[in-house]
Amino acid sequence: LNPLFQVMDSEVSAAFDGGEPEDILSRAFKLTVSREDICTLKPLGWLNDKIMNFYMSLLVERSKNEGYPAVYAFNTFFYAKLSSTSYKEVKRWTQGVDIFKHDIIFVPVHLRAHWTLLVVDLREKTIKYFDSLGQKGDHICESILKYLEEESRQKRKIELTASEWTLHSMGTQEIPQQNNGSDCGVFVCKFADFISRDKPITFTSEHMPSFRRKLVWEIIHKRLL
Repeated sequence: LNPLFQVMDSEVSAAFDGGEPEDILSRAFKLTVSREDICTLKPLGWLNDKIMNFYMSLLVERSKNEGYPAVYAFNTFFYAKLSSTSYKEVKRWTQGVDIFKHDIIFVPVHLRAHWTLLVVDLREKTIKYFDSLGQKGDHICESILKYLEEESRQKRKIELTASEWTLHSMGTQEIPQQNNGSDCGVFVCKFADFISRDKPITFTSEHMPSFRRKLVWEIIHKRLL
């Protein structure tokens, strides 16, 4: 291991094994991440909302740098609220923000015990659903398109033309798939990481153990490698 990775490995081990569960290991974006939260990144752990929202915030922060697409990310409670109520109930979630000024919008979706990701590319007028278990999310794509139509109508007084948009659930031959019952959250983070850099998704399930440790370091240091 080179010196950087030796230091990283030592810090990750200390985050997992030292101190008390309630110890705060990172604070930013109006979020706090405890040791208990970080430990969801241990092998076979299920990532929780704190980790997902913190990482999405890191991607949004990085996107402000020159050369990156402009990214907006809804938090993990958005889709659950939208799908169980109506646009009226989530209208205020974007108060003061014009989401249409961004290039990419991420919508993390939590389906009981499984994380997936919906990606809106406003440049291409596409809505794509990424599921590392290969399940279809066409109805989720449709719900988000309806949300975008209403958001544009209410906030910009502009009507979107639904027929101009392409909705697609990514197939198992298009994106990598998990080989266990616990890595879905890490897949969502890395899908978003690659997409937010306009990079092709080239990782596999074999990268998940190293991705988990990298996520720990990035969250603790509040910056992406």
